[in-house]
Amino acid sequence: MPRYKLIIEYDGRGLVGWQRQANGLSVQEALETAIHKFCGETVTVHGAGRTDAGVHALGQTAHLDLARIAAPEVLRGAVNHYLRPNAISVLAAERVCDEFDARLSALSRVYLYRILNRRAPPALERGRVWQVAPALDADAMRAGACHLVGHHDFSTFRDALCQARSPLKTLDALEIDRAGDEIHITARARSFLHHQVRNMAGTLKLVGLGRWHPDDMARALAARDRRAGGPTAPPEGLYLVEIQYSSH
Repeated sequence: MPRYKLIIEYDGRGLVGWQRQANGLSVQEALETAIHKFCGETVTVHGAGRTDAGVHALGQTAHLDLARIAAPEVLRGAVNHYLRPNAISVLAAERVCDEFDARLSALSRVYLYRILNRRAPPALERGRVWQVAPALDADAMRAGACHLVGHHDFSTFRDALCQARSPLKTLDALEIDRAGDEIHITARARSFLHHQVRNMAGTLKLVGLGRWHPDDMARALAARDRRAGGPTAPPEGLYLVEIQYSSH
């Protein structure tokens, strides 16, 4: 059976997340329904990351197997046609080898967290950013973020319902940049714990507000206790930017 790789973007508002659930429409269900309408096949679309309700994607990756060969551009166009009016779009489709697995073959995942740092509420970006009205010190946040880069036990930034076997993860990069009224937190790692990026963002906000010293991030990390960390940032500011692979 031919295997296809899809790159997908979506607006997480109104969706229950990536994974198919009984309580609402998921990205996975929308894609599988669109493919069934296209070719009549019942398939499972395997995603590289299970984004939560309200989380967006600029470059989610998935794979699926079809019983018959379809030209990638035909598959992309047909799936996008049947996805309407959902805010989900297949950006690219390509044929890949049978060994490619969207989740297991991934070498790195990149997430972006957007904080709108201004008094006026968002109008055009409502539901796409986390508004924090008081001024944030991006330099202090950057200094705090440095303590998290590397191989650590991230229990302090792990959701209680996380199903990962181990809290040990290697965070390859955690960058803080200011872009006008926004502060961007970019995180890169092979894999993340459940809510890890949102928990790091919520804790870095405390540093930016001056409530925490940047070195408090190191003490929180060393505590290996979720209660030692800051709040969980809301889902609307989080974007799955890219899944990185070797050539396949």
